[in-house]
Amino acid sequence: MDNVEAIKLIGFYENELKSNILSFWLKRCHDEKYGGFLNCFDNFGKNLVSYDKYTWSQGRFVWMFSKLYATPCPIFSDIQRNEFFELAKQGAEFLMKHCLISPDDYRCVFLMERDGTHKRIEAGMPLDMSIYADCFVIIGLSKFASISNDIKAYNFAKKLYDNALVRLKNNDYHTLPYPLSEKYRAHGIPMIFSNVSCELLQTAKQLAKEDVSAIRQNLEYFASDILENFVDENYIMREVITSDNKVFLQILGQHMNPGHTLEDVWFLIDAANFTSNPEWKDIIIPVALNALERGWDKEYGGILHFCAIDGGEPIGSLDGIADEPMTKQLSGWGDKLWWIHSEALYSTLLCYFISGNEEFLKWHDRIFEYTFSTFPNPDREIKEWVQILTREGKPQEKVVALPVKDPFHITRNLILILELLFEQYAPELLCK
Repeated sequence: MDNVEAIKLIGFYENELKSNILSFWLKRCHDEKYGGFLNCFDNFGKNLVSYDKYTWSQGRFVWMFSKLYATPCPIFSDIQRNEFFELAKQGAEFLMKHCLISPDDYRCVFLMERDGTHKRIEAGMPLDMSIYADCFVIIGLSKFASISNDIKAYNFAKKLYDNALVRLKNNDYHTLPYPLSEKYRAHGIPMIFSNVSCELLQTAKQLAKEDVSAIRQNLEYFASDILENFVDENYIMREVITSDNKVFLQILGQHMNPGHTLEDVWFLIDAANFTSNPEWKDIIIPVALNALERGWDKEYGGILHFCAIDGGEPIGSLDGIADEPMTKQLSGWGDKLWWIHSEALYSTLLCYFISGNEEFLKWHDRIFEYTFSTFPNPDREIKEWVQILTREGKPQEKVVALPVKDPFHITRNLILILELLFEQYAPELLCK
């Protein structure tokens, strides 16, 4: 990629972030009455269908606005940055006031009413239905602490983190919307905890140096777990393995989640950098290429939600696993999802700059063409993306993970892409 191409790409991604994505959310997401954020919009962004607040999304919003405030990219005015800061601050305050199961019980509720009142998914179900919710609150509060030097926010995040680690060790946690029986392990758990550890590590370096060593060890542990147990001898990232770290033959053990793999590619690159393990990249780079080659839909274009380890529709026996919720999710294997494509755009560029392999640039350009000809909302008054599509690339009203419209992946990847391109081609323009 030459300088002219890079500058054009910077301009495109800046416009996409500011004019298409943020223009939607800045007018709609802030709940001025109760605090926190509203994001239960339909797939087209036309209607707010619920005032429910999923803790998962609340934490993501806090991270997002904190990141936008702090980015060194010279694309926002001081007034805009101050708006991001205030949005992050009120979101952090809402979470610290409402997200805990009870005072001093550092587990997060999964769902809240608009005013922060705890809400059960169904009668009789636990309030803490997903440790993933805790993880997103941790990264949100950690990032806010880093931009505000707010030790209270950091300590809150650290207590959530420590509690989550204990529950992880004791196998005492829930993983809605991806429940899995104890016979199996999901890649998503060490994956999210590696990212959470990486985020918390960066803030600890700033606010709590006494925590740095232990968090770095955790980061290395989770990343090593993925590379040693979930990546097979052919550099395929297995999404589900047995509880004793073995590959199994049923369909759940013989499928890939290309989007998760490509997201984790950059998580693992971050982990390699922060733990001084550059040799990990010799594994990560072929893992990324395999996910791209096998995850690409050769008939309709775009990246599949799930695929067989050799590509195409997942296949395999259902013996003993037909009732596993994650098995049932494989029926949506052909769906084309917003978050997968935004993650792929960033990971392909990052791998290109790390490896120098031109194949990654070709993949970026192919994914770019598909993404921006398919996902942006054709209603230019509303803007944003139509986030959930059929295999053929047609919009569909369907719940994926949570019944929300979520800007986290798109915004995160757009700002990371911009930071990467500025670092490579115009570092002198970055804010100090």
